[in-house]
Amino acid sequence: MQYRTLGRTGVQVSSLVLGAMNFGRIGRTTQDDATAIVDAALEAGINLIDTADMYSDGESEEMVGKAIAGRRDDIVLATKASLPMGEERNHQGGSRRWLVTELDNSLRRLGVDHVDLYQIHRWDPTTSDEETLSALTDLQRAGKIRYFGSSTFPAHRVVQAQWAAREHHLSRYVTEQPSYSILQRGIESHVLPVTEQYGLGVLVWSPLASGWLSGAIRQGREIATNRSAFMPRRFDTSIPSNRTRLDAVERLAKVADAAGLTMIQLALGFVTAHPAVTSAIIGPRTLGHLRSHLAAADTVLSADVLDAIDTIVAPGVDLAPEEKYDTPPSLLDPSLRRR
Repeated sequence: MQYRTLGRTGVQVSSLVLGAMNFGRIGRTTQDDATAIVDAALEAGINLIDTADMYSDGESEEMVGKAIAGRRDDIVLATKASLPMGEERNHQGGSRRWLVTELDNSLRRLGVDHVDLYQIHRWDPTTSDEETLSALTDLQRAGKIRYFGSSTFPAHRVVQAQWAAREHHLSRYVTEQPSYSILQRGIESHVLPVTEQYGLGVLVWSPLASGWLSGAIRQGREIATNRSAFMPRRFDTSIPSNRTRLDAVERLAKVADAAGLTMIQLALGFVTAHPAVTSAIIGPRTLGHLRSHLAAADTVLSADVLDAIDTIVAPGVDLAPEEKYDTPPSLLDPSLRRR
């Protein structure tokens, strides 16, 4: 296992992060499954676990808490908030009212008195940076969080938040958690240059592109992954962008075979090769999935392999731009771009 410094925090974290999104109802994972996965991950050298309040409506946090009981101090523990938790309109967002309440809920579910990294799951356009940052700064000073970060923020919002922290003399985001894979490289042109400029740690999610790069999806095979069952449109090969992805996967498989690598090793080795990336978040549902991911822990891609990937998916290009989660609201709502 490789270890890197998380931004400018001085905290050493593993190059692979155990993501717990699949713990609970989403991944049909039991507590025994989750505990076994955590045990194996820690034994392999993973020391950062990432979850969120809304994963299976808090069930993931509860499972993580039970799995790490008795060894909390050996783990860098991260969770997230701001996405909706139920139908109540104020049980979401980046307001002080919600973040203070929901952090206490997360600590209770996790069974701990603090988290190491508390992340704003998505940018909340209805709440000012000063409001959110002041709440996070107070929670940090109270000892309930050690650091805080953002997740899937557009580049301009990452910059704005850094300036707001400086202007109002508040603590700042020290990490960003964007989506990044061989098939979705758009952040190379905007987010990653900004995170490098401000010295942010970067924990990338979906490095296997929702399973497209797992090796399970190939030309001529029925797509029957867990993700495709509840997100069928993302895997419908009659859609042009999905057809493009499948063509890219076939070409990437040849690169992996020639290099003696699995598709997972190619995918994880690619994202962790970028100098702006600290770690890649993996989200196994089973011990088998975890072991296939751990096989990539020390993968270092040669320049020839990285060059070959660039010829298949050009730097800075998203093959499925409609799946981006950091799109400015005005591009989604016509009323916001018309007088």
